[in-house]
Amino acid sequence: MDNNYEALNLTQPESEIDPFTEDRYRQFHRFLPAGTRSVLDIGCNTGRGGSVLKALDGSLKIYGLDAVRARLDRLPKDVYEEGVHGYSTKIPNEDGTYDAVVAGEFIEHIYQADVDQTLGEIFRVLKIGGRLLLTTPNPGDIKRKLRGRSILGGAHVSQHFPDTLKLKLRMAGFSRVRVYGSGKVSRYVGSRFPLLIYGSYLAMGDKF
Repeated sequence: MDNNYEALNLTQPESEIDPFTEDRYRQFHRFLPAGTRSVLDIGCNTGRGGSVLKALDGSLKIYGLDAVRARLDRLPKDVYEEGVHGYSTKIPNEDGTYDAVVAGEFIEHIYQADVDQTLGEIFRVLKIGGRLLLTTPNPGDIKRKLRGRSILGGAHVSQHFPDTLKLKLRMAGFSRVRVYGSGKVSRYVGSRFPLLIYGSYLAMGDKF
């Protein structure tokens, strides 16, 4: 744990009130594998996303992992089975623990040097047939480019182009890797238009 991710992420308190969180987790729910029961929510924050999943399927057993202990203390006890203070580079679970792992707007908070290890850890803790679902800001977003804005800055310490992230997922062992649009635009046009119109995108891969 050379990088102090807790201190880094405390610099972005707005993540606790992100207005798209509920929509993001509804999108996650639509792509969960059939029969999913156990879900690891990486970067679970204060549990607003997990609350959406639980409302959509009360049979889910949801576990949270976050680098910020104070956020875990606020997890709703009727939603999360457990909240674990830790880093994605060393997930404290046995191999093949979860049916699905969700990570909403999380991986851009991980330094590039830790990305491959994080993806490898997620692959390890998934059951065979399990699925990773993650969203991240889209560097190819045409609106961001026209405004001359960068994803990087503050707690955003890496950025992930869809083609590169798909390759990284395959290198970690994931199959059936694909991407869809996410972010606020998806409220109006769905998730299957060209990625350049989306502020974020959803990447998924299966352990199979």
